[in-house]
Amino acid sequence: MSGFNEQEGFYQTNFYDNQNYSFDANTQPQFGQEQQFGQFDYNYGVSSGYGGDRGFGAAEQSMYTGSILTPSTAAYQEKPIPGDTEEDEPPLLEELGINFDHIVQKTLAVLNPMKSADQSIMQDTDLAGPLVFCMAFGGSLLLTGKIHFGYIYGIGLVGCLAMYCLLSLMSLGGVSVGTIISVLGYCLLPMVFLSFSSVVLSLKGIFGLVLVSVTVLWCSISASKLFVSALQMDSQQLLVAYPCALVYGVFALLTVF
Repeated sequence: MSGFNEQEGFYQTNFYDNQNYSFDANTQPQFGQEQQFGQFDYNYGVSSGYGGDRGFGAAEQSMYTGSILTPSTAAYQEKPIPGDTEEDEPPLLEELGINFDHIVQKTLAVLNPMKSADQSIMQDTDLAGPLVFCMAFGGSLLLTGKIHFGYIYGIGLVGCLAMYCLLSLMSLGGVSVGTIISVLGYCLLPMVFLSFSSVVLSLKGIFGLVLVSVTVLWCSISASKLFVSALQMDSQQLLVAYPCALVYGVFALLTVF
C-alpha cells in the first residue's frame, strides 16, 4: 500500500499542470536554438540554392505583357499578304475580260479594211464588242418593224460553226471558237450601218443593191483580214473571204427583206 500511496502522491503534485506547452510564435525557442514545428522558413528555397538565379524568373515575367485570360496580341498580329489589299486588286473590267483599248483598235481595224491589223490585239478574244453589235443590229431592224433577234443569233451560231470547221482545216496552228466569234461579231459593224440606213432608205432598188453589195464586200474583207492576221495564214485571204461573204450575205438578206 505504501507504493500505491507514493504513486498517488505523484499525481497530487500537479506535475503536468506545471509544464509549459505554449506554442506561441512570439516566444523564444526552447531547448537551444532549434526551431519548433510550425515555424519553418518558407522563403528558404526562393532566395537561395534550389531556385537557382532569381533574376532568370524575373526576366521571363517581364517579357510577358498579357494575362492568363487575355494573352498579348503583339505576337499574333496578322501581317498583310502581298496582293491581298484593295490597292493591288485588278480593275473590275479587267477581271471581266473587257479591254476598251482593244475594243477601239478592233473597231478601227474593221472600219479600215485596207489597214493591217495588229496580231497582239487579235489574241484577246473578248465578246463584249460582238454582243453590242448584234444587239445594235437587231435594234436597227426593230425600227423597221422586223423582229429578227432569233434569226440573228441562229444564223450567227451556224456561221461560227461553219467557219470554225473550215479554218481548222486551213490553219496549221489551230483555231479557237472565241477567235471565230470575236472576228465575225466585230465585222458585223458595217451591216449595222446598212440596217440603220434601211430605216430612211429603200434597199430594193438599184441603189440599194449596190449599197448591199458594198457592205457585204466590206464585211468579208475585214473578217478575212482579221482571220489571216490572227491565225498567221499568209496568202490565204481570198480563200477566207469567200465563206465570210456567204455568212454576211445572209445577214444582208435579213436587212433587205
